[in-house]
Amino acid sequence: MKRKTPDKTFLGLRRFNAVMGLLHLIQGVAMILVSNDTTYPVFTNYLRFDMSTFSLTPNPQQAFALRFGPAVAIFLLLSAVAHFYLATIGYRSYVEHLKKNSNPVRFYEYALSSSWMIVLIGMLVGIWDLSTMILMFGLNAMMNLFGLMMELHNQSTTKVDWTSFIFGCIAGIIPWIVITLYFLGAINSSGAKPPAFVYAIIPTIFVFFNIFALNMYLQYKKVGRWKDYLVGERVFIVLSLLAKTALAWQIWFGTLAPV
Repeated sequence: MKRKTPDKTFLGLRRFNAVMGLLHLIQGVAMILVSNDTTYPVFTNYLRFDMSTFSLTPNPQQAFALRFGPAVAIFLLLSAVAHFYLATIGYRSYVEHLKKNSNPVRFYEYALSSSWMIVLIGMLVGIWDLSTMILMFGLNAMMNLFGLMMELHNQSTTKVDWTSFIFGCIAGIIPWIVITLYFLGAINSSGAKPPAFVYAIIPTIFVFFNIFALNMYLQYKKVGRWKDYLVGERVFIVLSLLAKTALAWQIWFGTLAPV
């Protein structure tokens, strides 16, 4: 017989989400207020017909310049909105889903915020092509939506089905392969090596992303304290704050701090 979770446990999670929402909000606002005007270019690279050679050739054009301070603030503010939603008007639905070992809002938020994080990390190593950025965003978003499918699917199974988890891991690793290729290419170039802080960002955030997957793995393997789904829920919340904080302030100290 499944043990009933005390209401005070859910109320504790409600307060926890409110506090985490406030911490993300403070950092997001601070990132906008204390960052300099550093921008990164975003290019399109559509083909054009070269009349001199009568052939199609690449035609890179700068579409716009992305101001990085507000761009970094976006993923912090997205998390703030999600946490405040769960702590207020979405609380009742949040509890209903937690009782079924699921939290769809988490994965919808991650699909936006962590995918935007991947795009920004890519830009730091020279991935400035708009189409590539969209594809990386989409693949990372699908990774998170596979996580949601993992939770929904296993509500109706007697034995854990890992299909969605495996497909999510495959989707999630592809943007990191692309980032690594660009990073190694920059290292091996003669005059365009990535700044020193990027050397720290890539392994740090890559490890964080993998700990998210490990947390879900422990939940469904029911290892130790993770037999209680809410333990994994709290770990997800803390990991989200730590990963976003680490990325935001590493970027700030590396390139956004006022001179």
